Amino acid sequence: MNYYEIAVLNTPNIFTYQSDKRLNPGDVVEVEVRSRKALGYVLKKVEKPEFECKNILSKLCSFSKKKQKIIDFISKYYFAPVGEAAGLFYISEQLKVKNEKCNLKVDINLTEKQQKALDFLKQNDVSILFGDTGSGKTEIYIKLIEETLNEGKQVIFLLPEIAITSQMEKRLKKHFGDFLAIWHSKVTKKKKEEILRGIAEGKITIVAGARSALFLPFEKPGLIIVDEEHDDSYKSEQIPKYNAKDLSIYFGKIYNAKVVLGSATPLVNDLYKFPHFRLKGTYHNTKKTKHFRSSFDEFTIKKIKETLEKNKQVIVFLPTRANFKYMICAKCGKAVKCKHCDVAMSVHKHKRALICHYCNFAMHIPQFCEYCGSEEFINERIGTSELKEKLEEIFPNAVIEKFDRDIITSKSRIDKLLKRFSNKEINILVGTQMLSKGHDYPDVALSIVLDIDFVLNSADYRAGERAFALARQVEGRAGRKEDGEVIIQTLNPEFFNRTYEEFYEEEIENRKNLGYPPFNRLIKIEFQDKDKHKAKEKMDKFLKCLGNRAEIVGSGEAPIFKIKNIYRYQVLLKGKNLHKLIYPCVNLSEMKIDADPVSFV
Repeated sequence: MNYYEIAVLNTPNIFTYQSDKRLNPGDVVEVEVRSRKALGYVLKKVEKPEFECKNILSKLCSFSKKKQKIIDFISKYYFAPVGEAAGLFYISEQLKVKNEKCNLKVDINLTEKQQKALDFLKQNDVSILFGDTGSGKTEIYIKLIEETLNEGKQVIFLLPEIAITSQMEKRLKKHFGDFLAIWHSKVTKKKKEEILRGIAEGKITIVAGARSALFLPFEKPGLIIVDEEHDDSYKSEQIPKYNAKDLSIYFGKIYNAKVVLGSATPLVNDLYKFPHFRLKGTYHNTKKTKHFRSSFDEFTIKKIKETLEKNKQVIVFLPTRANFKYMICAKCGKAVKCKHCDVAMSVHKHKRALICHYCNFAMHIPQFCEYCGSEEFINERIGTSELKEKLEEIFPNAVIEKFDRDIITSKSRIDKLLKRFSNKEINILVGTQMLSKGHDYPDVALSIVLDIDFVLNSADYRAGERAFALARQVEGRAGRKEDGEVIIQTLNPEFFNRTYEEFYEEEIENRKNLGYPPFNRLIKIEFQDKDKHKAKEKMDKFLKCLGNRAEIVGSGEAPIFKIKNIYRYQVLLKGKNLHKLIYPCVNLSEMKIDADPVSFV
């Protein structure tokens, strides 16, 4: 009888099982855990333990040495149990299929500048396609995919949001037909099984989709494209807290695949680390006129009116959904807070309720302040719902719709709304950050960015980068095929009225002086408990163990101290060899560790 340590997939558990068959590290097996069948990942063979072991039920397949190496990296770098790391990968039938070289010829003629960009990307293992919105990045991607498939290799095309998969699917499907599959959380179980079978049989050689597409059972990836590489959606907030964009680079190294990071606003860290090709202007050589205003004023209303009279479309960005972000007592100044979270609740007038955007707790809009009894309230920070209502009053004949997470609850609703906008059945589209992501609508002649200073002034070393990128991305939705206009509401016009290169030079110098990434790494450690004293005790225990080994940027109560009745303390560390320094103090049962965090709430 043989005995093996098995990591149960998608759990932190490691158990010892027995089998009369010889197994190897990396094998995926079926086991029984608490009378239920589960999948396990074989770690190693061990000596017979003193306790009785359950039998391994069957062997399903084996992860390749390359995948085992990636699983080990994810587990160690992102401080995740190995079962959670291995559980990221999808399992399919293991058929010995040879991906034959194709003889595809896509019907695209690149401009001289696009051809130079293509040649540059082919010369580098990891590179950035730094192209303005509408500059023709997708055509370059398609030519790269064509060459990769013709070499008999596979392609992974990552997109940050489900919302933009439909447009990209149409463009890729036109050239690659049934070689292409789309993968994201809204794909049905049956369809996912078809895709996995298609990959196993060698019929599907390109998958475009959200970050989980990276873990599909490809064995010969030759190209990984990360579109909109600046987007924080590539970072998982669940354990393992991996970043799919960063992991793509590691995948490329392991599989010897080209990695292309595409964006009109690449991350400062990436622009510093990797070679880039600058693709300026738009494919149709259009121009944009930019205006800066301190409020949503008559000038803005006049510009919307002029745009609608020309039978063109308008998009309006706001960082806040609902009607208002906060409801504040006019007398004592205290906000109405969620009883389960340490946050103010947002006003949703159509539901006649206040809703917490962290735990979804809802309550009736109060008649008086619970602190002082006053019946007067002030609503602060207008949201998409309220703005839509105001615009409907001003432009009663216009069709105005929202594009935010209150409305977009399924893939079909996304597609339906965007199809209506594409068909010009909608005149004005009001939305949150989802508006900025990769949509291509030629009749948008006016982009409006509101309340961007809220993003700029947030407590985050990347606040400036986020605000600048967001404004630039929303700007890019206007003037794709004809000249367009942009209005930015800000009290900091000088910050936004410059080129990305000018912003980058100032930002990289600031980070160098402060020692922030890319010059050092950050690791955030969070300690949680229903009892706030116990949560603090966990943090204090870690800090005592750590001593003076690493630079502590800050420690104490998290910016949002309580979420879903769980109290949270945080420690933020900065340095060059943080993993090595903190590993002796790591206890994953007492802490959650986020390497290279993108959120600091």
